[in-house]
Amino acid sequence: MQLEQVIIVHKAGNRLSQKWAEKCAHQLEALGSKVLRGPSGPKDNPYPVFLASVSQPIDLAIVFGGDGTALTAARNLAAENIPILAVNIGGHLGFLTESSEEMDDTETVWERLMSDRFAVQRRMMLQARIYEGHRTNLDPVSEVYLALNEMAIKPASPDRMITSMLEMEIDGEVVDQYQGDGLLISTPTGSTGYTVAAGGPIIHPGMDAIVVTPICPLSLSSRPIVLPPGSVVSVWPLADPDLTTKLWTDGILGTAIWPGQRVDVRSAEAMAQFIILRQDHSYYGTLRNKLNWAGTRVNYVNNHRN
Repeated sequence: MQLEQVIIVHKAGNRLSQKWAEKCAHQLEALGSKVLRGPSGPKDNPYPVFLASVSQPIDLAIVFGGDGTALTAARNLAAENIPILAVNIGGHLGFLTESSEEMDDTETVWERLMSDRFAVQRRMMLQARIYEGHRTNLDPVSEVYLALNEMAIKPASPDRMITSMLEMEIDGEVVDQYQGDGLLISTPTGSTGYTVAAGGPIIHPGMDAIVVTPICPLSLSSRPIVLPPGSVVSVWPLADPDLTTKLWTDGILGTAIWPGQRVDVRSAEAMAQFIILRQDHSYYGTLRNKLNWAGTRVNYVNNHRN
């Protein structure tokens, strides 16, 4: 990997991640890299400015923060095929990030990157667009929205909690109507986030699949569905006189969806690329540690393994 042009992003409002960003920027500049640095948060998105201001390809994005900061990086950089080194500084769960311990010796990290001694994990993403009128209308009325974890179609109102009415089609065929808090359409990466909290399945991120999970449906027969990656999931808002239905991408508000409109969600052509430094990287170890599975509470000796 070349490190000629690097962007470094830290979690907005987090002093520790900012210090890490400053330290790494100074080290990379001493190695001859051109570095762009800035904060990322609910009110800060440095990526459009970074992408528009460079005159040569960006070799690497280093992101200091938690999963939310990593998700924002993926949404903005996946289409540009820019690999992301996400480091958990100031985050919580850290499903998508490397441990800060991997950055204890930053000089060694730069050496490993430049000598290609690392792994790259490619993760499926989703894209969504809004359409109006009959299902045969394929002229979008919105931009393309990307998500690494999930698309959520659910209402939002400052005055009261609202029950949504949604109709879902898969590849043009009506499958179900949902009455409840909304609908999640997620990737395998997102299956350990909002989806698993809503009762959906955990799916290995090495798979390509789309998971549809109703959020608190008022029907015991409304269950999660796992779909092949080529499926197109269309969602129509019904009985929404207050126009409260919204599309959310990785928990960030995308746009409103009105009755008579639909949102089509499908797998995106772009894939997020995350750099893995840990030589003992294990997805199952991450599940055990981050979700506090039974092994952390029950300690039985397995004498049959050897």
